[in-house]
Amino acid sequence: CPRICRCFLNTIKCNNVTEEAALMKGYRLKRLFLYDLSLHTISSHSFEGLKEVQQIEISQSVNLEIIETLAFNNLLNLSEISIKNTRSLMHIERRTFNNLPKLRYLSISNTGITIFPDITSINSLESEFVLDICDNLYLKQVPPNAFTGMTTEYVIMNLYNNGFREIHDHALNGTKIDKLVLKNNRNHRVIHRDAFKGGTGPGVLDISATALTKLPSQGLESVLVLMAQSTYALKSLPPLQGLWNLREAYLTYNSHCCALLSWNIHRDLPINPAWNIGSTYCDESDPSARVQHVIGGSADTPLVMDMPFFSDVDQMFGDVNFHYPELDFCQTQPTLVCTPEADAFNPCEDIAGFSFLRVAIWFINILAITGNLTVLLVFFTSRSKMTVPRFLMYHLAFADLCIGIYLLMIATVDLRTRGHYSQHAIEWQTGPGCSAAGFLSLFGGELSVYTLSTITIERWHTITDAMQIERRLGLAQAATIMAAGWLICLGMGMLPLVGISSYTKVSMCLPMDIETPLAQAFIIILLLFNVGAFAVVCVCYVLIYLAVKNPEFPRRSADTKIATRMAVLIFTDFLCMAPISFFAIS
Repeated sequence: CPRICRCFLNTIKCNNVTEEAALMKGYRLKRLFLYDLSLHTISSHSFEGLKEVQQIEISQSVNLEIIETLAFNNLLNLSEISIKNTRSLMHIERRTFNNLPKLRYLSISNTGITIFPDITSINSLESEFVLDICDNLYLKQVPPNAFTGMTTEYVIMNLYNNGFREIHDHALNGTKIDKLVLKNNRNHRVIHRDAFKGGTGPGVLDISATALTKLPSQGLESVLVLMAQSTYALKSLPPLQGLWNLREAYLTYNSHCCALLSWNIHRDLPINPAWNIGSTYCDESDPSARVQHVIGGSADTPLVMDMPFFSDVDQMFGDVNFHYPELDFCQTQPTLVCTPEADAFNPCEDIAGFSFLRVAIWFINILAITGNLTVLLVFFTSRSKMTVPRFLMYHLAFADLCIGIYLLMIATVDLRTRGHYSQHAIEWQTGPGCSAAGFLSLFGGELSVYTLSTITIERWHTITDAMQIERRLGLAQAATIMAAGWLICLGMGMLPLVGISSYTKVSMCLPMDIETPLAQAFIIILLLFNVGAFAVVCVCYVLIYLAVKNPEFPRRSADTKIATRMAVLIFTDFLCMAPISFFAIS
């Protein structure tokens, strides 16, 4: 029990009376740490009227279940309260935190509370108030007027890793928010339309790794920095006019950046009649001077630094016209930084990018589909004796047919979205069409590589054992080998569909997602599989070449011709795969 408190079996008292008694004995305490409390309840007025204590921390108290009304009452010098790692804490009653004028930090973390704590009677007068409500997995919603009366100054709200599902209308009424962090609320799906109504800010909004499907259409006018990374359900942005002051955006989808950057280039800034007398108010060469002409003093004075949202003059100048309309004419078109930017794999306009590439894709997919369909048609209609090379060639034809269909799907989407791909990117990349195309690409590509390797090994084995017919590969053995290949390649194609890597990362629907260790391992195994297959092919053909050139080695001209033709086919196929492997690695 701390020396300024009185501890009993079921209660603890740390108030002005117990503190005075401790001061008379020479005990002075500014930080009150209460760990491993055996209490089930912190009763009303347990902490009341303390004059010296500036920080109270309650932690690691597994038995604590309730904090009663006015438990923290009239603590005129208290600046920090931290309640954390109290998993059994279910109830924080109304007005638990009352009249705490110097409070600047409140943390309620890793508790079992199910109802948003009442913090409306704190009445803090401190600037830069910080509120941490984190890791409360049973906290489902933020109610209306949840922060009214907490403070009249600007506040940083860290409300992350909670069980939030929604933020109600007027939840942020009466607040001035510098920064609102809602990241990692995995079940958070809704911010109601009027959630920000009655409040000012936020300047920074972080909704990363949430399940939000949309942002409110109003209340975001003050947002300068928007963070929405790994927010995959957010497939559309609110009307961009409502993000007028946005300067930085860190988003999930490249197409959103396409829209934002295009809007930023083409939007019209308001023209103020005062433009003709602009020299009276602002100096274009010095942004900070634009402020000081109006409010007086230099740009380094507290008058400037205390302006809302940010201390940096350049950043906060974007909101000066809200308070000082006469400065509207000083404002130039703001620079907007947005990531992830468009690239060759996630373009803003066209998937193909160049006209010759578009023509080439159509030419290749038509040839691939017609050629391989012809081969398969011959397979089903021919009465010729089935041989191992022919059997393997039919499997290769089917694999290449899959790649041809994949190219046809990509070419069709490119044609349909030509010039405005970013408007359809999310619908395409997150839809079933892209997943199907990606599966065909990976399955067909890997089955093709596997079959080519099998053909090469079979040719090498046949030529080097030309005199031992009984050791040649039979149809039953070839069927077993190809059945194993089908299982392996089907497994590879299915993995991105079940969350190991993803086909939705790029417009071409290739498995290029490497965000998780499993995805990275999958891509590495995939590349090693292809590189290994290529190495096997190279070694086999070197051995075939040496065997054929050896005058003492018996050979058949038919086998040599087949091997030569296969070599051209195989190395051409691998040459097509090389660019994909290179870009996947890079």
